[in-house]
Amino acid sequence: MRIRATVAAVSGALALTAFVAPAAHAAGTSPNVTFSNVKVNKGSSMVVGTAKASFAVTYTVTHPSSLKSTDFATGPAIYRGTSVTRPSDLFVSDEPGTCTAASSTVLNCKASLVFTVGGDDDLINSEAGSWTVGAVAVGTSGAKWVGGLGSAKVLRAAKLTVNATPEPVKKGKTVTVTGSLTRANWETNKYGGYAGQSVKLQFRKKGSSTYTTLKTVTSSSTGALKTTTTATADGYYRYSFAGTSTTPAVSATGDYVDVQ
Repeated sequence: MRIRATVAAVSGALALTAFVAPAAHAAGTSPNVTFSNVKVNKGSSMVVGTAKASFAVTYTVTHPSSLKSTDFATGPAIYRGTSVTRPSDLFVSDEPGTCTAASSTVLNCKASLVFTVGGDDDLINSEAGSWTVGAVAVGTSGAKWVGGLGSAKVLRAAKLTVNATPEPVKKGKTVTVTGSLTRANWETNKYGGYAGQSVKLQFRKKGSSTYTTLKTVTSSSTGALKTTTTATADGYYRYSFAGTSTTPAVSATGDYVDVQ
């Protein structure tokens, strides 16, 4: 299992192994709490590049009035596998959630999921995609793991460039548009070419706010893009990538060409 972190002690008494080996705590005494309204990154994908990235998680905890909020800690998790107690991959918040009492039995909490790349215990490329959301509550006598609280995506960040030449150009002449589609490699901590991807060449006429697709090109083995089009009017050329299950959509900043 790939485990991201551990929850800090509550009143100096929590077992460190609660986050290290969830299966060991699947049974026995644990805090009697329920989780609801879990939102990871406000429902958006978590896009990770080649640097440390942190994403907010909010959730609600309901507990009996007889259980004091100071007697347990909670935190969000994402996992893959048949269950949160038998995961093939598991990432847990670095720190326990910070909670505010909404009533004597309800806590509104927030925490963070933090990812780094390039190390033995961090994200690897095969982990890009969909995850199941879970959570854990840890008391002095045990831990309660809850799975199936939703889904979340962790995606490899992408970059897209464009360069249209010549500038300026005569009307009716050829414009050559080059660019590059790259995405984060979590194992080398660098961006590398994203090969074999369909990328749209788009044009926005000067004075307009809307891009129109001119054609679709395929990125080379190194992620390079190159095509030609006919100059018709002043405006901006850009490449736009729709994304995949492991990589988010991205569009280049338009490159302006003056047509004379």
